[in-house]
Amino acid sequence: MRLGVLDVGSNTVHLLVVDAHPGARPLPAHSHKAELRLAELLDPRGAIAPGGVERLIGTVVDALQAAEDKGCEEVLPFATSAVREATNADEVLARVRDETGVDLQVLTGEEEARLTFLAARRWFGWSAGKLLLLDIGGGSLEVAYGIDEDPDAAVSLPLGAGRLTAGWLPGDPPATEDVKALRRHVRAQIARTVGEFSRFGKPDHVVATSKTFKQLARIAGAPGSSEGLYVERLLTRASLEEWVPKLAGMTGGERAALPGVSEGRAAQLLAGALVAEGAMDLLGVEQLEICPWALREGVILRRLDHLPELPHGA
Repeated sequence: MRLGVLDVGSNTVHLLVVDAHPGARPLPAHSHKAELRLAELLDPRGAIAPGGVERLIGTVVDALQAAEDKGCEEVLPFATSAVREATNADEVLARVRDETGVDLQVLTGEEEARLTFLAARRWFGWSAGKLLLLDIGGGSLEVAYGIDEDPDAAVSLPLGAGRLTAGWLPGDPPATEDVKALRRHVRAQIARTVGEFSRFGKPDHVVATSKTFKQLARIAGAPGSSEGLYVERLLTRASLEEWVPKLAGMTGGERAALPGVSEGRAAQLLAGALVAEGAMDLLGVEQLEICPWALREGVILRRLDHLPELPHGA
C-alpha cells in the first residue's frame, strides 16, 4: 500500500510518501516539503500568530493535494513541539481540522523519542545491542536508550535548534556573551536527565537522527547525500569541539556556504551544535553514527505493525 506521513514540525511541514507493507522496508516514493518555521511564528504570549495559522492551513492543503496526486491510500498526520507547546494549540488544531479535514495528532515529547528510537532500532537491527539515540529538532531534543524496540528511557527537552536560536542568539554573528549563556543553559538542562540514562550502563552503539546532526557530520567530513543511504556517516565529539567556535564566529550566510548546510537551516546550526556537543559530552559519547531513518519512519513502521497480514498469494 502507499502511505503518506504528514509531519508538522517546528521547521518544516513534510509529507513523505512511501510504498510499504508489513514486514518490508518502506520505500520512499515522493517527498513534499515546505519551510514554515512555526517555532519562529509565535507571538509574545507563545501563541501561533494568525498569519502563521493561515500559512499552516495553506501548507497542509498543498500537502494533501500532493498525497492525492501520488495515490496515497492513507495519510498519517502528526504535529510536534511547535504546535504542542503553543498556548493556542487547541484553537490551531480545530482550525486545521475544520478547514482541511485533517485531524493532526499531537505527539508528546516522549512519544517522539520512542517512535524515533523504533526507527533507529529497525535500521540498525538487533546486532547493534544497547542503543542510545539523540535527535535535535527545531523545537526539542529527544534522547532515548534501550535494548529492545521500545526504549527503557526516553526524554524530550526544550532544546531545539530553532527555538534556541530565536530565544538566545539574536546577533549575526551572535555576541560571545550570548553564545556562552546559551551553552550554560543547554548543559544545565541536559545534566538534569543524565542520571536517567547512566544507570543503564554504557550503550553499545550511539546514533543520531535529524537534519542538524546530518549537517554537523557533513561539515566535519562525513560523506554527502550523493554517496547514498548506506554509507557510514560518523560524528566525533572532538570534531564538534573544533567546529563550535568556528560556527560561533560565522554569519548565517557564511554557514550556508559550508558543505551540506542549507540556507534555511544555517542560522540554527550553531545552537544545534551547542546542543549536540553538550549532549555528547554529558552523556559520555565520543562518537556517534548518523541514522537515515527518524520520526517519520517511526510513525510509518508503527502503523505497519498494526496492519493485518495479507494471506499468502493475495
